[in-house]
Amino acid sequence: MPEITDLLTRCRFPAPGTAATCGLSGGADSTALVVLAQAAGCIVEAVHVHHGLRSSADDDADIAATTARRLDIPCRVVRIEIDDGPNLEARARAARREVLGRDAMTGHTADDQAETMLLALLRGSGTAGLSAIGPGWRHPILALRAIETRALCEQIGIAVADDKSNEDPRFRRNRVRHELMPLLDEIAARDVAVLVNRSADLLRADDAFLEELAAAIDPTDATALAAAPSVLGARAIRQWLTLDGYPPDSAAIARVMAVAQGTSAACQLSGARRVERHGNHMVLCSTAPPSS
Repeated sequence: MPEITDLLTRCRFPAPGTAATCGLSGGADSTALVVLAQAAGCIVEAVHVHHGLRSSADDDADIAATTARRLDIPCRVVRIEIDDGPNLEARARAARREVLGRDAMTGHTADDQAETMLLALLRGSGTAGLSAIGPGWRHPILALRAIETRALCEQIGIAVADDKSNEDPRFRRNRVRHELMPLLDEIAARDVAVLVNRSADLLRADDAFLEELAAAIDPTDATALAAAPSVLGARAIRQWLTLDGYPPDSAAIARVMAVAQGTSAACQLSGARRVERHGNHMVLCSTAPPSS
C-alpha cells in the first residue's frame, strides 16, 4: 500500500492553508478524502448529509462524526428528507450537492469516473457526457482507485461505513459496478477502468476544444449560425440556451437551427421560452405569463 505522501502526488488538492469543505458519508472514499485533504495541509470541515433513506443512516452519521473527532476536524451533520421513488439516486445526489455547496470536495475515484462514463454511454451522451467527472480540486482524489481508499483507511485504522444500497440492483450504477465492469475486465483480460478513464480524458480535451470554437460563434446572428459547421452551430446554441445548468436537448437544438436557416419562423422551448427570428437576429423570448 502506498504511503500517504505517495497518494498525495496523484491528488489535486489546493495549496496548504486553503479552507476545504469535504463531503463525508462515512464510506472509504470520503474518509480517504478528508484524511488526504488534512495531510495536504487544507483546513478541513467535514459535512455529513443524513437523508434517512437507509436503516443504517444514524450509524453512518455516527461513523462520520467519529472519524472527524479522530482527525480533530469539525463535522456538521445536516438532515434532509427525500422520499423513495423514481430517480432516487439523482434526487439524493442533487440534495447532497445543495447542502454541500458547489465548491465542496467529494471523494470520487477513478472507479466512479469509469462508471460515470459508461452510464453516459448507455444514455447516448455526446462528448460532454462521456467526459464524465471533470478533474480538479473539487474531485481531488479522482486519480485514486477505490481499492486504494479502502486500504488507506485500513492502514491507519479508521472504521468506515458499509453502504448496503451500493448492492441494490435497482440502481443502474450498481449493475454497472458489479456486473458490467467485471464482465468488461474478463472480455478485455485487463483492468478496463484504466482504459475508460483514458478515453474520458481524451474526450474531455476534444470537448473543451470544440466548446472554445463554438464560443466564437454569435448564436443570435442567424446567418453566422446557419453557416457554421453543424457540430459547432449546435454547440453554440447549447451554450446560449443552457438554463440553470440544463442544456437543451437535440430536438430543441434542431428546431432553433431551423429558425436560423429560415425554414421556421420561430420555435418553442422548455422553460416557457421561445426563439424567434427578426430579420437576421435570433431573439430569445419568454412565454411565461407576467407575474401579478
